Amino acid sequence: MSLQPQNIRNVSIIGHGGTGKTTLAEAMLFNAKLTNRLGRVDDGNTVLDFDPSEIERKISISAGLAHLNWRDHKINLIDTPGYMDFIGEVIRSLRAVDSCIVLVDAIQGVEVGTEIVWNYANEQNLPRMIFVNKMDKENANFHKCLDGIKEVLETEATIVPVQLPMGEAANFKGVLDLIKLKAYTYKDGQEQVGEIPKEDLDRANKYREKLVETVAETSDELTEKYLEGMELDEKELLTGLTNGIKSGKIIPVVCGSSYNNMGVNSLLDMVIDFLPSPVERGDTIGIKPDEKRPCSLTAPFSALVFKVISDPYIGEMSLFRVYSGTIHSGEELYNPATNQKERVPQICLVMGKNRNEIPDIGCGDIGALVKFKGATTGDTLCPHNAPIEFARITFPESTTEVAINPKTKQDQEKMSLALTRLHEEDPTFKIRYDHELGQTIVSGMSELHVDIILTKLQKKFGAEVNIEKPKVPYRETIKSHAKGEGKYKRQTGGRGQYGHAVIEIEPIASNSETSFEFVNKIFGGAVPAKYIPPIEKGVKEKMGKGILAGYPILWVKVTLNDGSFHEVDSSDIAFQLAGSFAFEDAFQKANPVLLEPVMEVDVKVPDEYMGSVVGDLNSRRGRILGMEPLGRTQVVKASVPQAEMYKYSTSLRSITHGRGVYHAQFSHYEEIPHQLAEKIIQQAQEAKKE
Repeated sequence: MSLQPQNIRNVSIIGHGGTGKTTLAEAMLFNAKLTNRLGRVDDGNTVLDFDPSEIERKISISAGLAHLNWRDHKINLIDTPGYMDFIGEVIRSLRAVDSCIVLVDAIQGVEVGTEIVWNYANEQNLPRMIFVNKMDKENANFHKCLDGIKEVLETEATIVPVQLPMGEAANFKGVLDLIKLKAYTYKDGQEQVGEIPKEDLDRANKYREKLVETVAETSDELTEKYLEGMELDEKELLTGLTNGIKSGKIIPVVCGSSYNNMGVNSLLDMVIDFLPSPVERGDTIGIKPDEKRPCSLTAPFSALVFKVISDPYIGEMSLFRVYSGTIHSGEELYNPATNQKERVPQICLVMGKNRNEIPDIGCGDIGALVKFKGATTGDTLCPHNAPIEFARITFPESTTEVAINPKTKQDQEKMSLALTRLHEEDPTFKIRYDHELGQTIVSGMSELHVDIILTKLQKKFGAEVNIEKPKVPYRETIKSHAKGEGKYKRQTGGRGQYGHAVIEIEPIASNSETSFEFVNKIFGGAVPAKYIPPIEKGVKEKMGKGILAGYPILWVKVTLNDGSFHEVDSSDIAFQLAGSFAFEDAFQKANPVLLEPVMEVDVKVPDEYMGSVVGDLNSRRGRILGMEPLGRTQVVKASVPQAEMYKYSTSLRSITHGRGVYHAQFSHYEEIPHQLAEKIIQQAQEAKKE
């Protein structure tokens, strides 16, 4: 029988890389007696970081799902990566949960990854708690960290501590609970509850007063009581605090050490007491405003697939969050995105890399469908007779591109299917084949992201590839008028071949909608009408192949002025070749130039990095078009050649310490500086000889 949704908590653990998110999740699982040891990232033995790349690199790459029971409640935990290379994992995880725990390093304070995921949590209106971790490490400073949290993290909520540390760094021994006014100390991982020591009492009362004031502001009744000088009892304080957290008006701050399992038990208690159940999050609204689902076991079933895992051995596994109703194995589900129905083969609960089969799953819970082929990330699942569709998950654009080609024919056969599956697993990893350049282009959020995906391609699917720099789709055009003549004449005994065309070419304005124009000015039958189309065809073929460096020729007007024919020997092919020769002759005389694609680039950066970002763009032959303020940041608008944007995301991340983001899209073509053009032409000619 499915769990009652009010007894479920769905929580995502988010924060910058290295703040201890996986270690915290491992401590929670250990305290819930689901493991018999504290998993260590450095030892590669955690439940949630089980992928070989995660173990090797000692970082989380994928969102890890686990569940535990605490005080007769089920907590679904999603441990997310902290590095922005894998931000897609955070974004989809936040769609599946009702709240989150934000980890902040007590030494480093708020780092860029925390800022970014915090903003994504804001977009989902998620209630949250802040856990200041690593209080036992050298240079830990809770109050400095708290000041940074309030200064850096953007929120309309009031950030207030509900715990204070007892000592810091090597002297850290526990936490002061400002609600119950108790001291929680830890020895060998065991929690002991006692009275607050006298030396800490003044400090605890001072911060408790701030907490009471904050809670009093959550309701008129409590405000009135507080202003009249009346004490809020513990029940009122708890109720007001709980309502404030669930409504997003209050964000509580707690502290501890996930590595040494200090403060973790009280954090689990607060998850149950303060964070909302699926029921308390209210109805889930569909993309049509009149469509919604209540979190009720008896309502029609609805769920969102937030992640698909592809395994060469077990097939696909779709992780999903149930918003309403209940589903049993063997029942049929409908996918509005594909308009297809499919029977549910197997329902599982996921614990890291392990799966436990269950007969059914109800609203508010998170589970997995095994070998369910009809769904991709962002799809809604529901009954055919009670359809609803939820908003899809929106992922940021990929910023880093590389070209790949298979090492062998066998690799080619494996590569295509494997790339598709890897994209289904991770929508921020994208694939496209550029027919013009003859390259398979893959893109991701960073060089590291792409590197890890291609490692999976080899180790998981057995396809090896070579990595190349993506080619640039240059273009060729002319800058002046010129005349050209082309004649094709061949006599080999019997019927020969004869075609003759005289043309004039002139430039059309670059980047105009019309890239080619053909005008026929033949008079008096110098060339019969039936041979005009073959001449035009020959011109177009030559333009498509290019002349300077083998790139398509654009923005040229061609006028056919004259020519001649032979009653017997003339043919379509002869005039096609004549047109091609005539165009090449004229093109070489018309001041031909090479054009390069130019991108319109918007770079969003904090003020302090403006100078460095502008300087870097200038070094890439970029032109700064303007700057616009946007909150605490500036948006630099620039025009930059595509050839200079290779690996720009890596440079921007380095310059801005990860705080800069950018968007680029094709804008127009411009003439390449002469020296660079000569180099490209020379390389093309050398490649042609090989």
